[in-house]
Amino acid sequence: MGSINLLATSTLRALLLALCIFCIFPQLIVSKHTGITRHYKFNIVMQNVTRLCQTKSIVTVNGKIPGPRIIAREGDRLLIKVVNHVQYNVTLHWHGVRQLRSGWADGPAYITQCPIQTGQTYVYNFTVTGQRGTLFWHAHISWLRVTLYGPIIILPKKHVSYPFPHPHKEIPIIFGEWWKADTETIINQAMQTGGAPNISDAFTINALPGPLYNCSAKDTFKLKVKPGKTYLLRLINAALNDELFFSIANHTLTVVETDAVYVKPFKTQIVLITPGQTTNVLLQAKATAPNATFVMAARPYATGPAAFDNTTTSGILEYDNPSVSSSKKKKHPLLKPSLPVFNDTTFSMKFAKKVRSLATAKFPAKVPQEVDRRFFFTVGLGILPCSQNQTCPNNTRVAASINNVSFVQPNIALLQAHFFNQSKGVYTTDFPANPPLKFNYTGTPPSNIMATTGTKVVVLPFNSSVELVMQDTSIISAESHPLHLHGFNFFVVGQGFGNFNSSKDPAKFNLVDPVERNTVGVPSGGWVAIRFLADNPGVWFMHCHLEVHTSWGLKMAWIVTDGKRPNQKLPPPPSDLPKC
Repeated sequence: MGSINLLATSTLRALLLALCIFCIFPQLIVSKHTGITRHYKFNIVMQNVTRLCQTKSIVTVNGKIPGPRIIAREGDRLLIKVVNHVQYNVTLHWHGVRQLRSGWADGPAYITQCPIQTGQTYVYNFTVTGQRGTLFWHAHISWLRVTLYGPIIILPKKHVSYPFPHPHKEIPIIFGEWWKADTETIINQAMQTGGAPNISDAFTINALPGPLYNCSAKDTFKLKVKPGKTYLLRLINAALNDELFFSIANHTLTVVETDAVYVKPFKTQIVLITPGQTTNVLLQAKATAPNATFVMAARPYATGPAAFDNTTTSGILEYDNPSVSSSKKKKHPLLKPSLPVFNDTTFSMKFAKKVRSLATAKFPAKVPQEVDRRFFFTVGLGILPCSQNQTCPNNTRVAASINNVSFVQPNIALLQAHFFNQSKGVYTTDFPANPPLKFNYTGTPPSNIMATTGTKVVVLPFNSSVELVMQDTSIISAESHPLHLHGFNFFVVGQGFGNFNSSKDPAKFNLVDPVERNTVGVPSGGWVAIRFLADNPGVWFMHCHLEVHTSWGLKMAWIVTDGKRPNQKLPPPPSDLPKC
């Protein structure tokens, strides 16, 4: 009997101790259940849409453009079921999501997966770890992302506030690009002739071109604001081929986040945003409703020699003022913003240098201070001989390359080939760490501008710290290139015009509070230096986010090997992974 009492007493003590631990350290119990699972169903369907007086059938998710908004909290798991009902092969990429040990869900066609074929289904399964802010999703095959895109909004964990004043309202503003013609036909014809594809007919704000285009006054994005309130605008550049300047007449914007990483707030009249980048800005409405209507506008920053769509998309910012009748509002003056000239590289560099990490105890900038592997990549244009089935003038075609290697897309996904040790005949691991030929990169180009081709990758040991300098070249022409790295954020530790000087420039690197991003503009006629930690096993695509340059081969891949511990290894592929 005594032993039973003793047992009961010790059980009670253990329960009380457990209860005390839970009271003092509730996060120990809760931490295992931080996020919830959110389900989305994406039906890829054709939809008739009319813009610029013309109706065309476009590829959409659930018949909408922009597509559905994905909303999650940091720590949530997402299960997105994609069903392909169209004639095209499709993949979707969750741009900027780290995909820690979930590379099978990253989405670039023939890099991490074979495409989802007509009639097939694939469930993208990933957890949002250690990220909060604005990202976006888009198709990652051919030029389908022209209409297949939408916002990803990652809210902080419950009861965690923003490191800036809480806004009255949050509004996604997605910049897009519109062609009257069928874009798949346009890129296919360009690849056939070896020349540049036709430029777009319009830019859009939330898929609406705005009143500066023919028949588009009714297709105008309108933002109504209340006097004195603060609004968070989640800017996303989903355009195919153009960096954009954006401004709202007579209003100052405060930049608070880029690529889903908080930054030191700074005020600006104009935001520059490259394809693939996101920027969160605070808009402070004026204290009293002014007797005016304000235009918000975006137009290209273009540095290359080729023709570009030199048009302006615009929307309307209108103050909510119930005391003023709508007929009086129509008579209000329409104030327009002033935007830089299309090739203002000075503004571009100045703006880029203003963006810095918060670098606080709560939001540290974990910049690798030591470097294990150094790389120097030239990025730019060149030429290649035409193949027999092409019809090119002079028998050459425009190409784009990194370290003079123009990437050739494989027929099966690199990640599968890597995971199952079947790389033979699929890819080689001899991607050059430096340019094969040293020359005056931003000066007179060499006489031979012929690129080479290959499906080459760089292999990085798990957890190695990497420094990569990307240098623009003047071959054909100097041009700004927004480079996007999948699977990682990186720190932009330095940038400048001219040729990178390895003996002088590193001394000026910012290793304290550099901006942390997933997409960075390599300056036109200049260089940018980034650092990242290769802590995510898998195969990770890196490419120019100007779609025309990606089509021409300005892309490569990094393979990060498994670490030693179980939580440092890539799990096997899901059973529904599409087959080639």
